[in-house]
Amino acid sequence: MWSWVAHRVTGVLIFFFLFVHVLDTALVRVSPADYDKVVATYKTPIVALLEYGLVAAILFHALNGLRVIAVDFWSKGPRYQKQMLWTVVGVWVVLMAGALYPVLGHAARVLFGS
Repeated sequence: MWSWVAHRVTGVLIFFFLFVHVLDTALVRVSPADYDKVVATYKTPIVALLEYGLVAAILFHALNGLRVIAVDFWSKGPRYQKQMLWTVVGVWVVLMAGALYPVLGHAARVLFGS
């Protein structure tokens, strides 16, 4: 049940990100100066944490979506759904650890001045 909830929540979060992304990109046509100001705010450590959260949401949603497809279309899927969920969680943790430096490295350099 919790994987179902997490799948829906991450899907909604991804949708809202895409909505905001389209709006801020459209701002370049209305006011290029305001667009530059908005983009400048994206270079802060707080936004880097939000980007890491976005990566987490996208990775979980994608991996869990593959699990849902396997449960629905593989005849043995329902029998192994719990094992597949733990596999998804394990792969997600490994990928999130791998994304730590590429996503948050810039924020660390800004905060700690290296």
